[in-house]
Amino acid sequence: MNANAFLACLQAQQACVAALRDLLAQEQDAMAGRRFTELQAIGLRKEALLEQLGGLERERETTQRAAGFSPGRAGADAVAIFFGQATHQAWCELLAAAALARSENLQAGSAVWAHLDFTQRALNFLQASAQLFYGPDGARRSTATGMGTRLAAG
Repeated sequence: MNANAFLACLQAQQACVAALRDLLAQEQDAMAGRRFTELQAIGLRKEALLEQLGGLERERETTQRAAGFSPGRAGADAVAIFFGQATHQAWCELLAAAALARSENLQAGSAVWAHLDFTQRALNFLQASAQLFYGPDGARRSTATGMGTRLAAG
């Protein structure tokens, strides 16, 4: 294995992380714009990119092993230094971009969960309140008798 093969692996990972970060920005924009219907498609694309990134990581580790280095972060650190400045710089840039993507993904996930929690609490309140006052026919129920006054005649 040569430096070019390892550098190509790093560049492929960098491109995938850049695509993921672009997608995370789209997700953030959709949430800020209250376009929640877009989130499912974005989530599916994120999942596909993360699977692709996992495959690229396995490919990089295979390349590391072929060069006689251990898999994982320590092996990647060592092989990046071994192959010179350009490779080491590409590795450091990949690590920085991946750290940003992770942070952005955690932030987006927190926002989604906060919105879901708020929505679930609102639904729970409305469902509990609706059971006390209105029946399935739209009639207001009296808490004492279970009978109510029709709000709309049909």
